[in-house]
Amino acid sequence: MKDWRKGSEGMRPEEIERASMEIIAREMGEWRGAAEDLPVVKRVVHATADFDFVRTLAFSQGAVNLGREALRRGASVVTDTAMAAAGVSKPSAARWGVEVVCRMADPEVGEEARCRGVTRAVVCMERAVEATPDAVFAIGNAPTALMRLCELIREGRARPSLVVGVPVGFVNVVESKEVLAAMDVPQIVAMGRKGGSTVAAAILNALFYGMEDR
Repeated sequence: MKDWRKGSEGMRPEEIERASMEIIAREMGEWRGAAEDLPVVKRVVHATADFDFVRTLAFSQGAVNLGREALRRGASVVTDTAMAAAGVSKPSAARWGVEVVCRMADPEVGEEARCRGVTRAVVCMERAVEATPDAVFAIGNAPTALMRLCELIREGRARPSLVVGVPVGFVNVVESKEVLAAMDVPQIVAMGRKGGSTVAAAILNALFYGMEDR
């Protein structure tokens, strides 16, 4: 077996990341999408080692720039999992005065969900929209959260600066993404079954890192 130390021993983390990005760029081949979307795609591939996202990530026109504009003005980021919230770069969020919020673990959210017979993700989105209707919403796990958010958008109660719709799984996952894709709202969507909290966090971090490069 090849010595795993060779080729990485003595490399700093940023050097390993740079080398990884070079491998990703080489294996991706020519990118035919918008230039501002490419760093987001590469960041997701870097986080997942899954090149399927090169073809499944879909961007509405100007979504990346609109998302960055929202973060620059300090728009809140709402996620549907604590894992996604924890994965967002804390130094980046702090630099731009962005609060990253996940209400899924709030006791009152769970109690209301039980009383109404709905998922906590539904209640989580409703409360988030009530507090910050223009937030950046990043859904990485619960299709019910994405479905309810889309309903709130239709009702005029939610006016998201950006929706990152990347829930993962089998039940209502594809359908929830298709509903979002048909809406006139800034969005980044991972079409199909793949996605997850890691993907949601990677997309948010790509937005932040692009802001810091300028």
